Amino acid sequence: MRDPASPLALLTPDEMARADAAAIARGVAGDRLMEAAGRAVARAAQRRFRPCRTLVLAGPGNNGGDGYVAARHLEQAGWPVSVAALAPPRAGSDAAAAAARWRGPMADFAPHEAARAGLVVDAVFGAGLTRPIGTEVERVLAASGGPILAVDVPSGLDGATGEGRGAVARAAVTVTFFRLKPGHLLMPGRSLCGETVLADIGLPAEVLGDIRPRCWQAAPGLWRLPDHGPSAHKYSRGHVTILAGTGMTGAARLAAAGARRSGAGLVTLLAPDRAVAGLLRTGEPGVIVSEEPLERVLADERRRVWVVGPGLPAGPAALDAVAAIRDAGRLVVADAGALGAAAGHPEALAGCAVLTPHEGEFVRLFGPVPGDRLKAVRRAAASLGSVVLLKGPDTVVAAPDGRTAVNAHAPATLGTGGTGDVLAGMIAALLAQGMPAFEAAAAAAWVHGEAALRCGPGLLAEDLPDRIPAALAAATR
Repeated sequence: MRDPASPLALLTPDEMARADAAAIARGVAGDRLMEAAGRAVARAAQRRFRPCRTLVLAGPGNNGGDGYVAARHLEQAGWPVSVAALAPPRAGSDAAAAAARWRGPMADFAPHEAARAGLVVDAVFGAGLTRPIGTEVERVLAASGGPILAVDVPSGLDGATGEGRGAVARAAVTVTFFRLKPGHLLMPGRSLCGETVLADIGLPAEVLGDIRPRCWQAAPGLWRLPDHGPSAHKYSRGHVTILAGTGMTGAARLAAAGARRSGAGLVTLLAPDRAVAGLLRTGEPGVIVSEEPLERVLADERRRVWVVGPGLPAGPAALDAVAAIRDAGRLVVADAGALGAAAGHPEALAGCAVLTPHEGEFVRLFGPVPGDRLKAVRRAAASLGSVVLLKGPDTVVAAPDGRTAVNAHAPATLGTGGTGDVLAGMIAALLAQGMPAFEAAAAAAWVHGEAALRCGPGLLAEDLPDRIPAALAAATR
């Protein structure tokens, strides 16, 4: 994660433009990059579609230049190709040179031409578009008679946020270059891109040294999971303590199962009274259950990581517990009831190690999420001095210093009660084993998704813990 040249880096359109400029300053010719990009687009088409009537929609910028190159390579491979230009490229540009090398037929930039095509290559606008695409482009793309292969992003998609600037036509395949952009992973961008292909076009990774990206894909390689030596024991692997409530005791149990399967050496469920403790003792035999007062349990310095929220009522008692644990110098993972109790005054959770809201909880804490999810989560993390993990199909993890990670490795089957409790326990276990908060949250999000993928359809939260060991092994590989 410290490597600025990491292949997991996600570049905003501005950062990608700087990378292009830096490569050209190092002697990499711009027309060579365009040739490689267009060739990659043509190769992607040949690998996924049979030769058919193909229409390349070319814009006036570099995206259009990539389209002219792709058209030339497809025609050389025997495909029936024509190009429809929205506008001519700027004179003297690399795109103009690429257009001049196109000797094939030109077509009208019109809906009827798109409707006749078996494949439409959308090379109109790239990820850096800062205005709506306009009704003419929308109409032509909407009329496509076959699948759409997009160059860089589907036209109108904001590469920084994943939001659409106008009506964005869904692509079957999107070919992008050098590094992915946040918009390829953030919703709705990810669904609009279809299959996303990342192509190497000869940009040297060293250019990222000066750009120093602050956003990454949450995947193995971004973090290193705890590696315990032969002398490791249950105390060296950390002790996770989870506050249990009187009502939804299953939530605390799920968090405990997630923590144990994720490598915590010891896990304690702290019950509010003897009756709840008795109920919890009928659960998994490896979980410690205690009904001692919070203050007495906090006196044990080995209990470094706490989970507050799963199954707790969203009331003042939850915030009192957060404050007592945090003020004792412990790490707090705040979830569920703790988040609900702080609705409207998130400062009550300031200094927690990690907050894990879903979108509804995030809105109640910090207000509406604008189109730029990365910006919203970064702002929340900075305001509290805590790592914030906003759960969803495009989970975003942000650190107070502005680092972010996007996890797209999670199936829709996770949208069922209790899965977030398991995730909270997983994060706590990785914290207890010494991982920094940002890395622990990003790693847990990926492993959580991998465990869910291994469960398949019909997933219940109770199914996840048993799949975590195999998911951890996959992350290590």
